[in-house]
Amino acid sequence: MQQLQLFSDRLSLRLIQENDLEVIHQLHSIPETDRFNALGIPKDLDETKKIILPWIMENKQEEIRNYTFAVELNNDQSFIGLFGFKTSRNQYQRGEVWFKTDVAFWGKGYTTEALNLVLDFGFNELKLHRIQAGCAVDNIASVKVLEKVGMIREGRGRQILPLKTGWSDNFEYSILESDKRPLFLKK
Repeated sequence: MQQLQLFSDRLSLRLIQENDLEVIHQLHSIPETDRFNALGIPKDLDETKKIILPWIMENKQEEIRNYTFAVELNNDQSFIGLFGFKTSRNQYQRGEVWFKTDVAFWGKGYTTEALNLVLDFGFNELKLHRIQAGCAVDNIASVKVLEKVGMIREGRGRQILPLKTGWSDNFEYSILESDKRPLFLKK
C-alpha cells in the first residue's frame, strides 16, 4: 500500500485504512454533514464498511485513480473529515474532488486548506490539466470553499442530486492548471 501523505501547517491528508471505519461511520452519521450528500446516513457500521472497503482497496492499487484521504489535524491527529479525488485514465488529464468535513470543524478554513493541498497534488505531482467539483446549489459553505481556492462556476446541472429533501440542482466548478489561484494563506 502506498504511504501517500499531504501536509500543511495544520493538516495532514493520508489514504484511509480499515482502522478508520469507526470515525468514518461517525462522520457519515452526522445529519448536518449528510444534508447535501446523496450517500445518506448508513444504518450501521456494516453498511459503512461496505461503502468504504472499495475505497480502501482502490488506495492499495499500484496506480491509484480514486484517492480517498482522511483529513487529520497535525497537532493531535484528530480525524476531521474525508477528501476524495478521482483522476482520469486518459488523455483528458482531469480530476474531480469531493469532501465531507465534521460539523465541529466547519468555519475554521480546514476544508479550504485541504482542497488547496489536493489541488497542489493534482497539478504539481499528477500533472493534471483540469480539476472539477460539484455541489448542491443550496450548499453555500461548499460554494464558498470552491470559489475561495479559485474554482470557476461553469454551469448548473438541473435536478441531478437525489437528496433527502428531493432532487437538487448542482453547481459545476473547475480550475485549470493555467488558472491563477489565490495565494493560500495558512492560519
